[in-house]
Amino acid sequence: MHIYRLLVQALALLLILALPAGATVLKLATIAPEGSEWMLEHRAAAAKIKEQTEGRVVVKFYGGGVMGNDKKVLRKIRIGQLQGAAFSASGLAEKYPDIVLYGLPWVFYSQAEIDFVRTRFDAELMAGLKEAGFVSFGFAGGGFAYFMSNTPLRTQEDLKGKKIWVPAGDENSFSALEMQKLSPVVLPISDVLTALQTGLLDVIVTPPSAALLLQWYTKLDYISTTPAAYTLGLLALDSRAFERLSEADREVVATVFTETYQRLDQINRTDNEEAEEALLANGIEMVEVNKDDIPYWRSIADQANQENWANDAVNPELYNELKKALQEYRDAGGQPEPVADASE
Repeated sequence: MHIYRLLVQALALLLILALPAGATVLKLATIAPEGSEWMLEHRAAAAKIKEQTEGRVVVKFYGGGVMGNDKKVLRKIRIGQLQGAAFSASGLAEKYPDIVLYGLPWVFYSQAEIDFVRTRFDAELMAGLKEAGFVSFGFAGGGFAYFMSNTPLRTQEDLKGKKIWVPAGDENSFSALEMQKLSPVVLPISDVLTALQTGLLDVIVTPPSAALLLQWYTKLDYISTTPAAYTLGLLALDSRAFERLSEADREVVATVFTETYQRLDQINRTDNEEAEEALLANGIEMVEVNKDDIPYWRSIADQANQENWANDAVNPELYNELKKALQEYRDAGGQPEPVADASE
């Protein structure tokens, strides 16, 4: 794997160093740090695009959050300073609220359910993004997010008084926590590590891979055994910039990035398994959640999801359509009960 990464980096460097005269440059931002699997895949995609368009299209990635949080990135896209970015779903909610559909809290029981509903709703969400002014190339699932904290969180009572992170743009999780009279703190992803270091946050909800990649785990001691939400990422390219490319070059860009996100979608599943093992090896302890509290959390989340979706969504019926599809899957013999353990 180490040799593979070196080869990918060398290829990307050789193909991107020279910028041909008249090339169209697509500048894209991401929070992913340099050297991560995410950045390696994106830089490899940039190298392929430059090669296959014979230098007519050059993609430049700005990693590590150097372009600022999602709101700043969206502003830079609007004024043309950037042409796109790799976002979490909540990061694009300002422009297209329905994009958070898969990330609604306490909806899914298993990865199998995610796979099932994505066959039905991915295309609709991509079409909605296009209407909102963005071209995308598929979702890369980030895996299930779990509570991570400095003290064991087993029950509803354990959450009281704790400052709980909510990603900027995630109105549904914010409402669900407020309904439980808990203490949500809204912050962009880029501010989480500092907030943990300074005590602004006590609890985060995150996939193991993100906790490891972004170094959040270094300020935490425990991870719960029950998933609270599903996460995903996507590349969103400003439609205006994409349409300025020739038809042939648009096809190259779309093909390369689609293949990249299909690959990342699979890679991320393995990464989360490996990240969980790494967290445990670094002293993070697993905490068994009180199963009697889970139905309460799900009922409160459903109420928040229903209310927010009715008020804010582009398609007010989409959440109910999702629930109907899930029920069909469960009635047909799919996963009947919530996943109870992060290791299952």
